[in-house]
Amino acid sequence: MLRFRATIELNNINPYVRVSAEDAQRLKPDWRKPMPVRGRVNGKPEAWWRINMMPIGDGSFYLYLHAEVRNAADCKVGDTVEVELAFDEDYRSGPVHPMPPAFRAALEQNPVALQAWEALIPSLKKEILRYFEQVKSADAKARHLERAMYVLSGGKGRFMARSWNGDGD
Repeated sequence: MLRFRATIELNNINPYVRVSAEDAQRLKPDWRKPMPVRGRVNGKPEAWWRINMMPIGDGSFYLYLHAEVRNAADCKVGDTVEVELAFDEDYRSGPVHPMPPAFRAALEQNPVALQAWEALIPSLKKEILRYFEQVKSADAKARHLERAMYVLSGGKGRFMARSWNGDGD
């Protein structure tokens, strides 16, 4: 297990803590793709989060801290936090959250979007399905579904705090 202190920073609009190349090597030597880890921030939660760290390219990683993690740890951007990480030996690729029936139906009706979905890396598929799982209102679900289908169909725009298909904004 790895323990360290770090300050929460922003990458565009995404809060993260940086995991140094040296620390990443301690977790899993020579790992260069998204790294599955179990982690806690400020000792929270009792049952560890399962998160993929994203490689930066120099051997270090971004550990993105979504709102649920930050809320549980009672922290915000700019705070220094205590991070505990362990390589997730039980990780299996593929989505954790079920695909919403409306999203599945929309993909089945749109071959271009379906092909784009199938080409996504597993960690991004997981992130999208987790995103859909967290949306509660019917209106918000419809808006997010429309936006997902737009960018998966090749439209330029932002979805999930990312630029898609060459949209640089």
